[in-house]
Amino acid sequence: MNLILGAVIILGCVIGGYLLEHGHIGALMQPIELLIIGGATFGSFMISHPMSVVKKSFGAIGGLFKGSPYNKAKYMELLALMYALFTKIRKDGLIALEADIEDPEKSPIFSQYPGIIHDHHVTEFICDYFRLMVGGSMNAFEIENLMDIELESHHQESHKPIAAIQGASDALPAMGIVAAVLGVVITMGAIGGPPEELGHKVGAALVGTMLGILLSYGFVGPIATSLTHNSEDEAKFYICIKTCILAYLNGYAPQVAVEFGRKVLYSEVRPGFLELEEHVKQKK
Repeated sequence: MNLILGAVIILGCVIGGYLLEHGHIGALMQPIELLIIGGATFGSFMISHPMSVVKKSFGAIGGLFKGSPYNKAKYMELLALMYALFTKIRKDGLIALEADIEDPEKSPIFSQYPGIIHDHHVTEFICDYFRLMVGGSMNAFEIENLMDIELESHHQESHKPIAAIQGASDALPAMGIVAAVLGVVITMGAIGGPPEELGHKVGAALVGTMLGILLSYGFVGPIATSLTHNSEDEAKFYICIKTCILAYLNGYAPQVAVEFGRKVLYSEVRPGFLELEEHVKQKK
């Protein structure tokens, strides 16, 4: 939603201000300049990155239209799930959890939390570390180290599309200059023509420069920044899982362990203590 709203504001203010200064909208319609700038930038984008990063970049941009999925409701589900898993371990032992973590889609515990079970990566992360707990061969310190390594790898992987899009943003003003220089070259070739023709060609060249700068700082750069926020939200979700598991491994009761996880959340998505407690009770 913010992506669409922001784009409308940018275009409305830029084009509206231009028209208020009695500019002619037709002078801004330069499809050839846009072809040069967009095509050259996309070509350099393809050269710079493997196809896997290219696909993830476009997929990440598409995800911006949906907004961040890591809202308060999803955190409530996560913390309630962690509480249910810890409670079952405390009552029936670690071995009793084996069926749930081996096939979470058929688990009576996981099935109560569709927001988690439908997120394959989150479910896999949770089940992997509960498997290590069931195995009993690693202590809390070793599991924490392994989590840190995995989360760092995940962060590096999620940052690749962001860096790629930011690189395209940085390239756009330069490609705008390329389009402008080509326009000047064309203008110089028509130097003996009528003034209105020369004016049109110079205007087209200047529009090329403007488009490169506007696309960079008005659209592509902010998209990269927005993706950074989404990546940080995702990282916080995994940190919440990590905090809950480590708190339980260090001997805290299920209610206290999920309280550790609640405390690491950002204020806008953090449920209140009593709010979470009531939610957990309803899920029992």
